[in-house]
Amino acid sequence: MTKNNLTTFGEYIRKLRDEEGLPLRKVAAELDIDPSQLAKIERNERLPTKELIKQIAIFFKQDVHELKIHFLSDQIAFQILDEEDGIKALKVAEKKVEYLKKQK
Repeated sequence: MTKNNLTTFGEYIRKLRDEEGLPLRKVAAELDIDPSQLAKIERNERLPTKELIKQIAIFFKQDVHELKIHFLSDQIAFQILDEEDGIKALKVAEKKVEYLKKQK
């Protein structure tokens, strides 16, 4: 796991934008979204759509699948963060996903 995967999705998007020296409003305009929406995504206050994740990946020349993984891992982490048995549940969920994929 790289250091980038240990930041939140929003922090990572802000880092990409900062590295390019781009103002929030310019990136938002390129993505055809309101700057306040992008700001909320960067602060982890709003969830991007799958399509927006794809647009962000293309704009910043990132691998779409890796960016989706980064986003999904946030969703899982935030879901179990305050659960006493969260890590145990995560391990069980991993096995269940494998089981369910075999059922398809």
